[in-house]
Amino acid sequence: MTYIKDVSELEAIYGTPGEASLLKVAGQMTPTYRKWIMASRLCMLSTVGADGTDCSPRGDDGPVVREIDEHTLAMPDWRGNNRMDSLRNIVTDGRVSLLFVVPGSHNVVRINGQARVTTDADLLGSFEQNGRHPRSVIVIKIGEIYSQCARALMRAEIWAGEDLSRDLPSVGDMLREMSEGSFDGAGYDNAWGARAAETMW
Repeated sequence: MTYIKDVSELEAIYGTPGEASLLKVAGQMTPTYRKWIMASRLCMLSTVGADGTDCSPRGDDGPVVREIDEHTLAMPDWRGNNRMDSLRNIVTDGRVSLLFVVPGSHNVVRINGQARVTTDADLLGSFEQNGRHPRSVIVIKIGEIYSQCARALMRAEIWAGEDLSRDLPSVGDMLREMSEGSFDGAGYDNAWGARAAETMW
C-alpha cells in the first residue's frame, strides 16, 4: 500500500476549496455562530500533548460553553473519570479544537484555538450547579470558527431516532475484558446509573 506524503499530491486529487468553504471562516464570535454555539449542549474537545492526542466529549444541561467575550469561551470541567487527559495536554500544549453538535441538525460548528486551565474562584463559582462547582474551567481563545459540511451526519443518519446500542458491549464488559475477567463488570454496570446521578456535577 502506498501513502500520500506530499500536500501537493492531495491538492492534485481534491482540487481547490469552493468559495463557501473559505468565506465561512470567522476569527471571533459572530451573531450567527453565537446563536448556533449557544444552542449546543455537546461538543468534542480535541487536544494535543507530549504523549499524543486526545478527543473527549463535553456535555452540559445548557450551553456547553459560555462566552466571556467575542474572542473567549469558558468550558467548566465537570465530573469525569479523573484521568485528566485533556487537561494535561492543555497545560503543556494549549492547542485545541472543538466540534459542536445540536440534536436534529446535520450542521456542525468547529472552533480552533488556544486554551488554558484556571481555578479562578469567581469563575468557578459562576458555574454552580446544585451547590457544586467544577474543579477547573477551560478558557479558550478563539482562533477560527467555521461550519462543517453536513454530509457526514447526513450519511450517518445520526438523528434518525434509531437505537443501535442494544447489542453493544457495555463499559462493564470492556473492563472485564481488559482485566481478563477479574473485574466485576456486571456489578459496575448495575451500579452505574445511580452513581452517575449522584455525581453528575
